[in-house]
Amino acid sequence: MRSRQFALVRADLEDAVCPVPDDLAATVAGRDSVTVVIEHRTLGLTPARESFEAATVQEPGLQLTGIAWPADVRPGVLVTVAWRPSEEYVVVRTTALDEPLRVDGVDYYHHYDPRVITREFDPGVSNRGQVLKAVRRLGRVFDDGSAVFPEAELPAHCGLGRGKKGTFLLRNAVDQLLREGYVTRVTGSTGPDGELNYPAVDGEDRVDLLFYAPLVEEATLPGESGGDGHGDAGDRRDHWVNGFVRRLPPGAHASKRQLTLHQKALEKEQIDGFTLEPGYTFVKRHHRG
Repeated sequence: MRSRQFALVRADLEDAVCPVPDDLAATVAGRDSVTVVIEHRTLGLTPARESFEAATVQEPGLQLTGIAWPADVRPGVLVTVAWRPSEEYVVVRTTALDEPLRVDGVDYYHHYDPRVITREFDPGVSNRGQVLKAVRRLGRVFDDGSAVFPEAELPAHCGLGRGKKGTFLLRNAVDQLLREGYVTRVTGSTGPDGELNYPAVDGEDRVDLLFYAPLVEEATLPGESGGDGHGDAGDRRDHWVNGFVRRLPPGAHASKRQLTLHQKALEKEQIDGFTLEPGYTFVKRHHRG
């Protein structure tokens, strides 16, 4: 049985399609319909198996259309696509996580590619969302889903306008993201090929970057305290965000102020946890809107 694994993108889910790996394309191309079997654990727990007929379309690579993706499959989830020649059908399989995780407010129950989650970010309509969009979609994304982008290039990619007004809106958006702990200012470098490097490489030109790292925390299942089963990464306006711990760029450390705020939050039982570990900082409760 031949198989390939890849991460789904938002367009796959919204358009109800599944890309066909190149080495399987010749097998299913030209068929009027293909039997597809999805093997999946709902919310990472309950085994489910659904079979249906799918059509094929070349756009631009071969795709199976009419795929009824389970509701708890998110952009970035890894699927294994295999062809079973003895039974003449395609198997599409997800793999459940040992425990659900919440990545920047979205609950994941199945193994995923952090890089794709970062790229597939839905920024919403706010100014801060447009800055995050530039960093996450246009910056260099690392294997753990963190990303860097030159701060000086933001005006050309955020759509906030030019002149004094555009500068004002951009500065406020960046300042808000810094306060909320979504991004950190770091110094990186650019290589001979123009690729961004962080940490900076000796001998390369230095560049000021915004560093983004995904907030990954334990998620709860629907019905459990604090769990809604899906999370929401959309642009929710005018709400308070509880304090949380966030990873810092390599080599960075939490300030004494953040250590003190973290300790006070623990003492007041505003957060769960223990001593702040090296490489992490605390973002205090703040208003987002």
